[in-house]
Amino acid sequence: MRERKSLSKTSVSAVKWTFVKRFNSTIECFQHLEEKGFVSAVTSPHVKGKVNVFLNEGDYTTHTKLAVWFGNEKRGISEVAVERSEMCVAIPMFGMIESLNLGTSSGIVLYEVTKQRREYQSKYRRGNKKGKRSEPLPTTMPRDAS
Repeated sequence: MRERKSLSKTSVSAVKWTFVKRFNSTIECFQHLEEKGFVSAVTSPHVKGKVNVFLNEGDYTTHTKLAVWFGNEKRGISEVAVERSEMCVAIPMFGMIESLNLGTSSGIVLYEVTKQRREYQSKYRRGNKKGKRSEPLPTTMPRDAS
C-alpha cells in the first residue's frame, strides 16, 4: 500500500508510519493476528460476545497486543469476528436510536483504548525492565503558558 502514489498524496505521510495489510477474508486476518500474538475485541451496540463490557468499564491494558474490530454501518460486525474475539465492547448510548457512524464510533473507542494504554505505560515498564516506574511519564502534552 505504501507504494501507491494516490495514498501517499492523501494521507499526509501517515502511510509511512502505519501498517496496512489487506486480507481476503475475516478468517485469514484472524489467523494472521493470532499467529502474531494479538487478542481481538469487537465493537457492537448489542450484547454479542463471550465477555460484554461498556467502553468505560473495560480494561484495555491486559494484553500487550490488542486488535479492535469495527463492523460496517449497514451489517455490523460479522459472527466470525464475534466468535473469535475475547470481548465485545459497547459504547453506552441513550435515546431512541442506538447507532453511531463508523468514523465516530472508532474515534470514541480508540480514544479510550489509547488513553488507558498510555496511562498504564506511564506507570509501568515493559520488556527487560518490568515493574513500576519511580516517576510516571507524562500522559498529556503541557500547554504553553503564553
